[in-house]
Amino acid sequence: MATDKERRRTAYALLVEHVRRHRAGRLFIVHRLDREASGLLVFAKSAEAKAGLQAQFKDHSAGRTYVAVTEGRIPRDAFTIKSYLAENAAFRCYSTRDPAQGKPAVTHVTVLKRAPHRTLIEARLETGRKHQIRVHLAEEGYPIIGDPVYGTGRNPIRRMALHGAGLMFRHPRTGQPMTFAVPLPAAFATLV
Repeated sequence: MATDKERRRTAYALLVEHVRRHRAGRLFIVHRLDREASGLLVFAKSAEAKAGLQAQFKDHSAGRTYVAVTEGRIPRDAFTIKSYLAENAAFRCYSTRDPAQGKPAVTHVTVLKRAPHRTLIEARLETGRKHQIRVHLAEEGYPIIGDPVYGTGRNPIRRMALHGAGLMFRHPRTGQPMTFAVPLPAAFATLV
């Protein structure tokens, strides 16, 4: 989506232009990624489809799977991180124990591969809060490589090592289950 700094070279702007050139109707944003991440996005071609798809993301019936490379060697094979996520005045997210201050956030983490000082993980979201994976992993002591906000400043691949690898939801009209997957960026393999 557009920001104060960038209005033209966004995925949304490029797709809207494509749709406009082909007279294919309107385009509606359903699902987003952080600017520094890569992976799958969801757009709808009607307001009704947008509402139906967004309802699935809101009620957590849509599935989202992410892959990331973290700093440090995570010793556990699988674990779940639960907290309440809040945002401060500088728009930085953090966990709090006070449910009145934050919204529930649940991230399921599975280790896929370990290197001496890094770990390739899969993160499955039960909820979908702003910067949820990034905050949860950083607060556990394993920030995502290249994360400009919650990371350590090390960035050997010149991008954040967070990738939206899979999406699962029901077709908004037919109700048919749909699954989408995209391969990992090649740069991730160089890290682990």
